[in-house]
Amino acid sequence: MAELDPVIHAEARLRVVAALTTLGEGNQISFPRLRKLLDMTAGNLSTHLRKLEDAEYVQQTKVIEGRMPATYVEITAKGRSAFLDYRRSLQSLLDGAQPTPNLPTRT
Repeated sequence: MAELDPVIHAEARLRVVAALTTLGEGNQISFPRLRKLLDMTAGNLSTHLRKLEDAEYVQQTKVIEGRMPATYVEITAKGRSAFLDYRRSLQSLLDGAQPTPNLPTRT
C-alpha cells in the first residue's frame, strides 16, 4: 500500500502545498494573500508553514518594504517533489480501492 507523507497529509498543510504548487516555479506569494486565499487565521497558517519549513517543503522570505515587514512564501523543489509523490501515492491508494461485493449494508 502506498505511504502518504504525514507532513503533507494534514488537511491544512495539504491545502497550503496544493496552493503553492499552482504558482510557477520560483514564484512567491505574500503571507496575507495566501492567508486570505486559504481562509486561515494568521496563527494557524504560521503553525503549518513552520512544519512545512522544517521539512524543507516551503521557504519563507522576510523583507522590509518601505518601513513595513513583509513575508513571502514559496514551495521548494523538495516540496514540489514531495507533493507530486503524495499525489501519486494517493492516486495509487484510490486506484487500489475496490468495492467489496456482497457485504451487508444498512438501509
